[in-house]
Amino acid sequence: MSNKKPLLAAVLGNPISHSKSPRMHNYWLKQNKIEGYYIPIKVEDNKLEETIYSLKDMGFSGANVTIPHKVKALDIAHQSSKRAQDIGAANTLTFTEAGSIYADNTDGYGFINNIKSKYTDWIPGRGSSLVLGAGGASRAVVAALLEQGSSDVIVLNRTIERAQELRDKYDKRVRVEKWSSLNEIVATCNNIINTTSLGMNDETAININPEAISEKALISDLVYTPLETNLLKIAKNRKIRFVDGLGMLIHQGVPGFEAWFGKTPLITEDLRELLLQ
Repeated sequence: MSNKKPLLAAVLGNPISHSKSPRMHNYWLKQNKIEGYYIPIKVEDNKLEETIYSLKDMGFSGANVTIPHKVKALDIAHQSSKRAQDIGAANTLTFTEAGSIYADNTDGYGFINNIKSKYTDWIPGRGSSLVLGAGGASRAVVAALLEQGSSDVIVLNRTIERAQELRDKYDKRVRVEKWSSLNEIVATCNNIINTTSLGMNDETAININPEAISEKALISDLVYTPLETNLLKIAKNRKIRFVDGLGMLIHQGVPGFEAWFGKTPLITEDLRELLLQ
């Protein structure tokens, strides 16, 4: 019997029962023959800091942080990556050997690598990028696009004031347009990214003219329930390149697993099938 302690990590959120992260990380632990566990923990907002420090003291390697704790997690950390600072939120915490808490945001990493894994010739900075939505996921996508060299990022949000806040955060390196201009703007964009919950069902479908989308565009939808949203159905029918949100979920988990467990996990079709169950 081994005397080596199992490696531990967690995901913190409220609610948390819906999270696919435990299934994914425990699959990777088994894949890499690592003795360890990744567990979901429901945490109330007023207990987040206490919970993070308790996990650190108990010997956990780190934790993912999901809704509604991402902004507060960044504030709790001792150090943070530039991308987490730019986004203003953290989804990945690593407890260092020196005893500090390091915060990162891997959502943008997951977004970029999800596309690049499917379309190796994709260049993020080529042409205009349209981002639908102005929430936390939108901030991660905008930051990743700017980091990858995009010079023309357009944000549309149904509440224009929130989009303007995002624009100001990035020193006005992004443009904000009215939601009513959607079909006019879509025609000029190489990349179309939905970061909203719209399209999860027919009642909330994005009011977009399929014929307005350029046949050279690439469409990405961050929603993964259902896997094929209304926007992706349009892409499929038009034979336009697209990626679904499940791939982003998987890719964003890679940096955390590497930091906590010391191995680079493989992204396999078996894992995708497991997460769809």
